[in-house]
Order: sequence, then C-alpha cells, then structure tokens
Amino acid sequence: MGKTLVFFILCISSTGWALDINQASEAELDGLRGLGPAFTRRVMAERDIRPFTDWPDLMRRVSGMGRVTAGKLADQGLTVSGQTLVKENKPSKLAP
Repeated sequence: MGKTLVFFILCISSTGWALDINQASEAELDGLRGLGPAFTRRVMAERDIRPFTDWPDLMRRVSGMGRVTAGKLADQGLTVSGQTLVKENKPSKLAP
C-alpha cells in the first residue's frame, strides 16, 4: 500500500474523524458507506448551487437523503457546515 492510502485509512479509523460535506471531494464522499456514485453526484450538484447550511437543508435538497441515511452518514463522521446531526429521541414503546 502507498503511504497516502495508509494515512487515509488511519484518518478514517481514528476517533474524532470528521468530514464536512461542503469540503469533501467526490472520492471522499464515494468512500462513505451508503453513498454510491449517483448519490454523490446529486450531492455535488446541489453543493455547486450553494453550500449546505445544515442537516435539514441537505435532507431537503438531495433526493434520497432522509433521516435514516443522514444518521448512517453522521455515524461515519460526516458533518454539514461543521455540525453533527442531532438525532431525535424517540419515546420508548414500553413507557406508560
């Protein structure tokens, strides 16, 4: 493996690694689980119009970007304008 690839793998696997959707390259976005080339192209096209301001803006503007996908991407370290995704607390079904 080349030194660059090893460094990239170490960065991804380290805790605290974050990737901002407004700064990420196409290759970096493609490297996230859940984003394929077509999805990445939709993200990049919308980002070219104007940067995403927050998670709701991203989910509103990119077809297929719902809460579940956003949550999976956030779990991998993706941020929007430096913001992490605020996950909703759902009440327990066992609660009276």
